[in-house]
Amino acid sequence: MSVFALHTTSGGARRGTLALTHGTVETPAFMPVGTVATVKGIEPRELRELGAQIILSNTYHLWLRPGLDTLVAMGGLHRFMAWDRPILTDSGGFQVFSLESQRKLDDDGVTFRSHIDGSTHRFTPESVIGFEEALGVDIAMVLDECVKLPATPEAIAASVRRTTMWARRAAAARTSDRTAVFGIVQGGLDERMRAQSAEELIALDFPGYAIGGLSVGESRDDMERYTRFTAALLPPHKPRYLMGVGTVRDLIAGIDAGIDMFDCVYPTRSGRHGRAITRAGEYNIRNAGYARDEGPIDVTCDCAVCRTFSRAYLSHLFRAGEMLGQRLLSYHNLAALTSLMEDARAAITSGTWAAFRDAINSAL
Repeated sequence: MSVFALHTTSGGARRGTLALTHGTVETPAFMPVGTVATVKGIEPRELRELGAQIILSNTYHLWLRPGLDTLVAMGGLHRFMAWDRPILTDSGGFQVFSLESQRKLDDDGVTFRSHIDGSTHRFTPESVIGFEEALGVDIAMVLDECVKLPATPEAIAASVRRTTMWARRAAAARTSDRTAVFGIVQGGLDERMRAQSAEELIALDFPGYAIGGLSVGESRDDMERYTRFTAALLPPHKPRYLMGVGTVRDLIAGIDAGIDMFDCVYPTRSGRHGRAITRAGEYNIRNAGYARDEGPIDVTCDCAVCRTFSRAYLSHLFRAGEMLGQRLLSYHNLAALTSLMEDARAAITSGTWAAFRDAINSAL
């Protein structure tokens, strides 16, 4: 089940709701990444507390461990990880793309070796959709081919051809109305190929579309340019998802381009390495200047961590190598991005998006 309603716009920014099997998501929304059925260091209870509406897990990693049989025996992914709100699963296409020396692509699918034990596995568009549906997730991404940048025109064209072919097969393989299947637009840094990819996928009438192949090493200017270009090609009455983006600046640029959904490991990865995310920029909590700082991580943040602990305490935890520091900072970083989305939605609703956008950008 997937029903998207676009309620209002402010400039290019969009305010909507996405009704899914396990709940309704207010958009624009940021999805914390729970790659292997866990958002690193954060309990489901804490995710609900900090305002997460939907999380992302990864087909590649769950396929390898714990595997389909275990996940089905445990009642599906929601029950397994004690998360009762929506889940989106990436197809694993990007992970396979990153395993360049350990995989072999052909038109039928991709054969790859596990990064865990070297065992051989096979993904096809049908097997990936079957796996995602069996997990009971709310949104399943199709298997696609992401090209390494910079890419030749021939490589981009081949990627678009294969992505469309696999998307057709994935659409035909659907068996469950409880899981919405989203297509993924590819095309590298080539407007003509992105337009072709979007046109071919729109013809398949997916309930939502992702913009893939960006945030993979290109410049920020290129990412923003091709995000805006691609978003404008997509149906306005369906949700638009920019994959793999999670800094404040990039989220603001994405919303301004008309994006509804985002995901990234960045906030929790930063949290594990002592990097605090705020709307005024980022900083390293280990810096000596914070050793006796009684203030919160972010004076404008009302999350449980900022209400309770000082910068001095967080700095101490990281210097002492205590795992609590990583948990607390990851919590704050996720709360900072979910709060940013809440305020963005309010600004779009009130018609003040441009002022909100400019105030954030000027503070960074």
